[in-house]
Amino acid sequence: MRSDIVKSGAERSPHRSLFKAMGYTDEELRKPLVGIANSANDIIPGHIDLDRIVDAVKAGVYMTGGTPIAFGTIGICDGIAMNHIGMKYSLGSRELIADSVEVMAIAHAFDAMVMVTNCDKIVPGMLIAAARLNLPTVVVSGGPMLVGTHHGREIDLISVFEAVGAVRSGKMDEAELADIEDAACPTCGSCAGMFTANSMNCLTEAIGMGLPGNGTIPAVMAARTRLAKEAGIKVMTLLKRRITSTKIMTEKAFANAMAVDMALGCSTNTVLHLMAIAREVGVRLDLEAFNLVSEKTPHLCSLSPGGRHHMEDLDRAGGVSAVMKEISRRRLIHTDCLTVTGRTVKENIKNSRIVDKSVIRSLERPYHKQGGLAVLFGNLAPSGCVVKQSAVVRRMLRHEGPARVFDSEEEATAAIMGGKIKKGDVVVIRYEGPKGGPGMREMLVPTSAIAGMGLDADVALITDGRFSGGTRGAAIGHVSAEAMEGGPIAIVQDGDRVAIDIPKRRITLKVPDKEIEGRLAKWRPPRPKISKGYMARYARMVSSGGQGAVVK
Repeated sequence: MRSDIVKSGAERSPHRSLFKAMGYTDEELRKPLVGIANSANDIIPGHIDLDRIVDAVKAGVYMTGGTPIAFGTIGICDGIAMNHIGMKYSLGSRELIADSVEVMAIAHAFDAMVMVTNCDKIVPGMLIAAARLNLPTVVVSGGPMLVGTHHGREIDLISVFEAVGAVRSGKMDEAELADIEDAACPTCGSCAGMFTANSMNCLTEAIGMGLPGNGTIPAVMAARTRLAKEAGIKVMTLLKRRITSTKIMTEKAFANAMAVDMALGCSTNTVLHLMAIAREVGVRLDLEAFNLVSEKTPHLCSLSPGGRHHMEDLDRAGGVSAVMKEISRRRLIHTDCLTVTGRTVKENIKNSRIVDKSVIRSLERPYHKQGGLAVLFGNLAPSGCVVKQSAVVRRMLRHEGPARVFDSEEEATAAIMGGKIKKGDVVVIRYEGPKGGPGMREMLVPTSAIAGMGLDADVALITDGRFSGGTRGAAIGHVSAEAMEGGPIAIVQDGDRVAIDIPKRRITLKVPDKEIEGRLAKWRPPRPKISKGYMARYARMVSSGGQGAVVK
C-alpha cells in the first residue's frame, strides 16, 4: 500500500506514535488510509451540511475495510462574494483548493481519496487535484437546495438578484423584495438552478468521477446520505481494482461531459473548468471543440435561469443518467467509458429512463436543436468568447448596437442601476479578465439588474470577465485576448458599433482594421488593481480565459 511509507516497519514507529496520539489503533493503521477532502464551512449554503456527508463517507469506508481520514479545504460562496472585491478571489481559489488537496494527499501518503464538495470553484478544484494525484478517487457533492416559492411561483437566488433590478426601476417595492429574500433559499445546498455549482456536479457525474445521482439528489434528502455512504464503499472497490482517476478521466470522458453540458444547458463557467481539468490529465480541449459538440447535441433541459425547472425537477425526471441514456440513442456519448461505479457508462445507464418528458425532452422534441453554449469569434474576440445561448431570448441572438464602455464592473453596475443604459445598447465591461480583474469576476449583479429592469431582450453585455451560471440574456463573457493583455476589447470606444451573431458564431467590432491597429499601437496597460498578495501573484501567472484561466 502507498500508505506503508508512513506506517509500516520499525523505522516508522515515530510516525505510528503520532497516529496513536489521535486515537488510531494498530488495526486501523493496518488498513488502507483513505483521505477525505472536506470543504465544509459556515459561510457557504452548499457546504454548511457537508460534515454530515463526510460522516456518511467515513461509514462507507469503515464498512469496506478502510480507515477514513478527513481534512479541510477552503471554499468561497460566490453569491456572498458577488459585486465587490471578494469576487476577484473566487476563480483563483480553484488553484488553491487543488494545491491544498495535492499537498495533503502526498504528504500523508493516502492510498485513495474521496472529495466531498459542492459549489462553484470547489468542485473543479477537487477534480483538478484528483487528476493530478491519479489515485483511486470518488467525488461526492452535498447536493442542490430545494426551490423556494413566492405567491405560488417557484423562485431561487437569481429571483432575488433580479428583484433588486425591479426595485431600482420602480417595478417592485422593497417590502416584496424582502419577502422574496426570505423565501428564495429555503434549505442548505447549492443554489437550486442550473448554475455553475450544479453544472459542475452534473458534469462530475457525466465524466465518470461521481456516482449516478451526484449532480441532482437534493441536499436534504436521505438519498444524499446513502449516496455518500456508497461513495465510501466504491472508493475501496476502486482501490482493490487499481482504478485511478486518469483511467476514468480520458479524452472520451471529456467528450461525454461536453455533450451532457450541451444537453443540460449548463453554465458558461464549465468551459473554463473542463479545459483546466483536461489540461491536468494531458487532454487537449479548445474553445472550438465546444462549438463542434454544441452543433450536434440538442438542448433537452430548460432549467433556471433560462427555463422554469429546477434541480429537484431534473432529479425526479431521471437525472443525469436519463439525459445520458437519451443522447446515447444518437451515439452522442461514449458508453464504453469507465466510471467510479467500477462499471461503464453503458452499464450505469442501462435501466435509466425519462420519467417526466416535460423536464427532459426527447431528441425528437428538444428545446433547441443545438446545445446550451456557443463560442463566438471575431475581431473583438480573436481567441473566442462564450455565451449561454439557451438563455438568450430569440431576438437577441442577432443584435447590433452602440457600445457603452466601462473599465470595471462597479462602473457598469452604477450606470445600469442609475438608468443610464438604453434599449439597444451593448454594455462592454473590460479589465475584468484573469489578469486584469484580477481573477475574472462573475458579474451577476449587472446582468440580473438588466433582467429585473426588463431590458434583457434589448441589451447585450460583453466582458473579458465571467458571468454567473445564474445569468440569462445576451451575456457574452471570457473575451480573449483580455484587455489587460492588449486584446481588441481594450480599445473599444463609446459609440462604436458592435454586431453579435450567435447562430453564425461571430462577434464584430464595426471599426475599420486600420483604426483598430492605430488604437492598439497607442494602448498602454493600466496599473494592476491588486499589487500584493495572492491575487498579484495569480495575475502574473494566469493564462487567458480562452485557455481555461489556468495558472502556468
